[in-house]
Amino acid sequence: MLSLQADSGDVCVYQGAIFPQTASGSGQCDIIKNNWPDTKRCSGPDYNPQRLGQELENNRSFYNRFVKRFFDAVSSFMFILFFWWLLVLIAVRVKRELGSPVLFRQPRPGEVDPATGEEKIFEMLKFRTMSDERDENGELLPNEQRINEFGRKLRATSLDELPEIFNILKGDMSVIGPRPQLVKDMVFMTDEQRLRHTVKPGLTGLAQVMGRNAISWEEKMDFDLQYVKSISFKEDIRIFWMTVEKVVLRKSSDIPNVEIDFTPDLGDDLLLKGEISKDEYDMKQEEAKRLIDAFYSKKR
Repeated sequence: MLSLQADSGDVCVYQGAIFPQTASGSGQCDIIKNNWPDTKRCSGPDYNPQRLGQELENNRSFYNRFVKRFFDAVSSFMFILFFWWLLVLIAVRVKRELGSPVLFRQPRPGEVDPATGEEKIFEMLKFRTMSDERDENGELLPNEQRINEFGRKLRATSLDELPEIFNILKGDMSVIGPRPQLVKDMVFMTDEQRLRHTVKPGLTGLAQVMGRNAISWEEKMDFDLQYVKSISFKEDIRIFWMTVEKVVLRKSSDIPNVEIDFTPDLGDDLLLKGEISKDEYDMKQEEAKRLIDAFYSKKR
């Protein structure tokens, strides 16, 4: 939720109630109340509680609201119609190499709902790239030990992302847009970075064609915000062809070519850099868990 505001440097307002700022003097405040379902941070006296709604409205241009959605629906339907056989072939291979279920489902934050001002969480689909191998105690082995050569190839070619075409057809995603990150990444984003959620997440985006896992979290967020501020038909076409060159034609001379299979989550990255405390890290992880639990609760 992005419903916090601050009226001065030493107070924080949450839903009409005023709370004192923490003694850190950083211009940020933590709001904690017994039995509250979650804990929030606000960004100090310059934070505008209406900004997210304004940015969302700014991005609801005719192209973004109607033309882009039309192209998303048509292109996803046509892909399924003509390439269903490719989806089936990959699914069969995944089942043989990695087991069942073939699809990996995970809650991801989507576009902000104008009615609530909160990111709409949806279930993103991907082909699984890791097995369910466990140790003697029944615990899943580390990611690096559960991915085989086939799984790495799926990731390297982005074929594991193809089931997201159904998310696009449904309307939760777009062909072009900021990649949907984890819910536990979202809670660590700054107010500015969460403006990336004022457009639908995409199958591919500017950050992907400019480096994907070879660039830092800060660079990813900067590219996402750059896209949000310049969204247009021309920009989407440019990103689409850059994706074709990078993934299909394997041209990447202008893009960093050192990628890794697994990158640290945003919270882990901030903790390792000393930019957040362990207490704040744990608090945000709990917030992410509550959001995911609430999502599954609504599905039942």
